[in-house]
Amino acid sequence: MSKMKIKTLIFLFSSLLVFNIQTVLSENSSPVLKSSADDSSMTTEEILDRIEDRYARVGFTADFFQKSTIHAMHLTDTACGTAFFKHPGMMRWEYEKPDKQSIITDGKQLWIYKPEDNQVMIGKAPFYFGSGKGASFLADIKIMRKNFSISLEKDDKNNFYLLKLLPKEKKFDLAVIYLSVSKKDFTVFQIVTYNSYDDKTLIILSNLQFKQKMEDSLFSFKMPEGADILKIDQ
Repeated sequence: MSKMKIKTLIFLFSSLLVFNIQTVLSENSSPVLKSSADDSSMTTEEILDRIEDRYARVGFTADFFQKSTIHAMHLTDTACGTAFFKHPGMMRWEYEKPDKQSIITDGKQLWIYKPEDNQVMIGKAPFYFGSGKGASFLADIKIMRKNFSISLEKDDKNNFYLLKLLPKEKKFDLAVIYLSVSKKDFTVFQIVTYNSYDDKTLIILSNLQFKQKMEDSLFSFKMPEGADILKIDQ
């Protein structure tokens, strides 16, 4: 396997496991909202109730901008595309830049498809996403309370809630997650995760569209003819 492919795989799995939040990093990112109302009277539990009401019953789509950093290797990579989510546990990430690739799960099986190489990596979704890693809690929002201790970080200067999620079960690949949640409609628009190695990845979600109907077939994968298949959890 070439060094370029190895680097691509490193960033791919870093993206599945960790997420970081920062200020606007490029033209592709949506602006951070500023100012406004004093909503400090809302408790963490009330905020979580509103988030669950927003996400628990419908699927949604969003454009995403991603920046992943592997601290020890001094490597940084960016990507963007469109993501699809459906309760419970179904996701589809369609990367457009820098290279086309798809990350698809029906909640049980995971497929990672690189059309340029006609390569498909196959694994078990619970192994990668079962604890809520990789933003998978957006497809099964109740995972948040089940798997994390959640607190509200105080920040009166911004028009969003900042939630801190600490995993109840310590894992080397997941140390802490920060969520930025809109005070206006309780959508999660930025996500940050740090692992124990201080790696981090930025995901900015924009153009969110909540849909009443999303077919399950969107979250399955038909194997291309002649594809090179690699099993990644064995």
